[in-house]
Amino acid sequence: MAVVLRYEQRSTLTEAVAMQFELNTDQRAIQEAAARFTAEAITPHAARWDEEHHYPKDVVQAAAALGFGAIYVSEASGGIGLGRLEAALIMEAMAYGCPSTSAFISIHNMAAWMIDAYGGLAVKDRYLPALVSMDQIASYCLTEPGAGSDAAALKTRAIRDGDHFVVSGSKAFISGGGVNDLYVTMVRTGGEGPKGISCLVIEKDMPGVSFGAQERKMGWRSQPTAQVNFDGVRVPVDNLVGSEGQGFAIAMAGLDGGRLNIGACSLGGAQRALDEALAYTRQRVQFGKAIADFQATQFKLADMVTDLAAARALLYQAAVKVTEGAPDKTMFAAMAKRFATDAGMSIVDRGLQLFGGYGYLQDFPMERLFRDLRVHQILEGTNEIMRMITARELYRLSN
Repeated sequence: MAVVLRYEQRSTLTEAVAMQFELNTDQRAIQEAAARFTAEAITPHAARWDEEHHYPKDVVQAAAALGFGAIYVSEASGGIGLGRLEAALIMEAMAYGCPSTSAFISIHNMAAWMIDAYGGLAVKDRYLPALVSMDQIASYCLTEPGAGSDAAALKTRAIRDGDHFVVSGSKAFISGGGVNDLYVTMVRTGGEGPKGISCLVIEKDMPGVSFGAQERKMGWRSQPTAQVNFDGVRVPVDNLVGSEGQGFAIAMAGLDGGRLNIGACSLGGAQRALDEALAYTRQRVQFGKAIADFQATQFKLADMVTDLAAARALLYQAAVKVTEGAPDKTMFAAMAKRFATDAGMSIVDRGLQLFGGYGYLQDFPMERLFRDLRVHQILEGTNEIMRMITARELYRLSN
């Protein structure tokens, strides 16, 4: 009990914000705008994009007209300056149509925010206008072939040479690899460990940048994914985001928001699975009646909607905490990511089961949702890492 009391005393979030379970008028308008865009531009085409491994760049860029290319980039830099809850609402709405495409837009937003939040005037003026409009699209490069969950062990090296850094190394599993224009990249400018890491913006066409073959993936087929290689790439010092040695802190701050977004993408996919299952069970007749009339079906649907509501409540609370800079924001972001992505995967799995054999066919969206949501338990930090972060922060906050 003493630990709980000390933890509660540390929370600076106002009671009114912490207890917000209803969206306000502006938030509902944002949610509805994203839902309309999804219904018109994403949902009707998502199955084809998946089947053809098609990257819908035109649709991704069309999202920028609604401000969705710079959701939490400041208004001073041309963005729409929204909070993390509003961003989650947008990602959730778009993921209802296609989790893969929504997640791709999320990654661009994270990269643009890093430049806006930490970059100097030169790097912001050079890149943000095109990122806000999505005339240029950005990738985020942290993971390496030998540094996945242990991100602080990254080996990509940037050596100072006059007014440039010379960058050599490789990044793995990069969304937009080989296609996107800019790569917000974590590199080692100093010694071993997190304090030796810095952040650079690297352009696709800089000499020495190359890409591996497109990865053959279980899901997320509407977005390109490839290894990014740097072979003596000369990057201007002005492309440094933040100061030397600040890169790991920037990466972790970005991941607080990225984890919320990927959790929101799971919510959107899970809501779609629930809606599809409700519709299917009403019209599917077995043993002389709709399977919706069987108690076993009703119990499964009841558990699905309960888990979805719980995950959504936790994620929305975490989003407010990240926006407010609450002391426990990192713990809540990790908890919400773990819980929402696990719940999302479980909801889709149970929805697919209600479809029976038809759920396994590409004629219905369930198998695509299953494949797309599975990776959410791995990226932005695996759910095992989320548990580690949660426990670490719990001990820190209880001291």
